[in-house]
Amino acid sequence: MFDMKDIKNKVKVIAFDADDTLWDNQSYYDDAEKVFCSVLADYADRETVSSALLSTETRNMQDLGHGAKAFTLSMIETALELSGCCISGKKLEEILNAGKSVLKMSCCPLPGVREALEEIKASGKYEMALFTKGDLLDQRNKLVRSGLEEYFGHVGIVADKTVKEYGELCSRMGVDAGELVMVGNSFRSDIEPVLKIGGFGIHVPFERTWQHEVVEEYDHERLFRVTSFAEIPGLLL
Repeated sequence: MFDMKDIKNKVKVIAFDADDTLWDNQSYYDDAEKVFCSVLADYADRETVSSALLSTETRNMQDLGHGAKAFTLSMIETALELSGCCISGKKLEEILNAGKSVLKMSCCPLPGVREALEEIKASGKYEMALFTKGDLLDQRNKLVRSGLEEYFGHVGIVADKTVKEYGELCSRMGVDAGELVMVGNSFRSDIEPVLKIGGFGIHVPFERTWQHEVVEEYDHERLFRVTSFAEIPGLLL
C-alpha cells in the first residue's frame, strides 16, 4: 500500500485539471442547456431535448472534440433534428447566443485554489503543470481570465485525456509515470488513466458533473481523495 510519503518521496510533477477543478465550468454549460431546452419546448420536453443533445455530443466527439464550440454545433444539429429542420432563424440565433455565452464564463478560481497553488509553488518541491482538454483557444482564454497562469510552468491542452495523452505528458515533462500526480474532478478523465499508467491521482469532486464524464468510481492504492482543493497542500508538503 502507498501513503502520502510515497507521493512526497517519488513525485516530481503535479498536473492540475482546469474546468471544475480550478474554476467553475459545468454550471455555465448547464445554464446554456436550460436556454436550449426552453427554445425547443415546442418540439420536445426537457428530458427528451437533453438526452438528444447528449447523444449528438457523443456522436460528434471524435470530429469536434470538447468545448464550447463543439457544444454549440451539437445544439444546432440537435435543434434541426428535433424540429425536422423547421426551426426558425430567430430560435437558431437564441441557441447560438446561448452557446457563445459559455465562451465568456468568468473563470474565477474556486475557493482555496489560488492559496493552495501559491503554497505549493512557494515550496519549490514540484514542477506544476496545467493539463486540460478542450478547444485550444478557449482553454487558453479561460486560463488568462482566471489569473492563474503564473503558477504553471507547463500548459498542456489536448483533445482528450486518455492513457496515451498522459504517457505523452510524462515524456514532455521528463518523468516516469510513478513521478506524476494528477489533480482533478473527473474520475474518468483525470484519475483513471493516470492510475492505469502507474501514476498517482488526487480526486477533488465538484458539485456538478457532465453526464459524459460519469463512470463507476473505485478505490485504488495510488488514489487519494479530498473534499476541497484547500486540503491538497497538506497532502503534498
